[in-house]
This record gives sequence, C-alpha cells and structure tokens, in this order.
Amino acid sequence: MSTPSTSAPHDVTTAPHDADLAHARWRKSSYSGGANDCVEVAALGDRAAVRDSKDISRGPLLFSKAAMRALVSGIACGSVSERWS
Repeated sequence: MSTPSTSAPHDVTTAPHDADLAHARWRKSSYSGGANDCVEVAALGDRAAVRDSKDISRGPLLFSKAAMRALVSGIACGSVSERWS
C-alpha cells in the first residue's frame, strides 16, 4: 500500500506572470523586528505569494492555498525545518 501524496504536482510555481501582483498587499511577520531578513506573504485569491524581503526583484513563489497551509502547518509542528549538512 502506497502513501498518498499530500500535494498536487503544480501546487508551487515560480511563474508569477499568471498572477496579478500589481495590487498585492505584502505582509511581513511581526517577529521580523523590522529587519529586512525574512519573507513577505500576499494573499492572491486562491493562491498565496511568498517573496524574499531582501531581494524582491527575484519574484515570488506562488503556492496554492492547500500547499501554503501544508507548509505553515509543517513549520509550526516541526516537520519542516532547516537542514544543514
């Protein structure tokens, strides 16, 4: 018996040209302390955009709502963490 996948193959994309980012309201975590060293998030209807606050010219990653929930839940419960070799 195989383990079911929790995400569809196209839940995350780096192709922002199919999303209207002109009116995106970017939010930064209150835990950032005003520093420019975190990510910013914008709700885009059925998706969420995430960008690096230090280099917004690189463009955002677009997540489906399900993928964003899975990411945030994984971070909150500790199953997603930094891994350094």
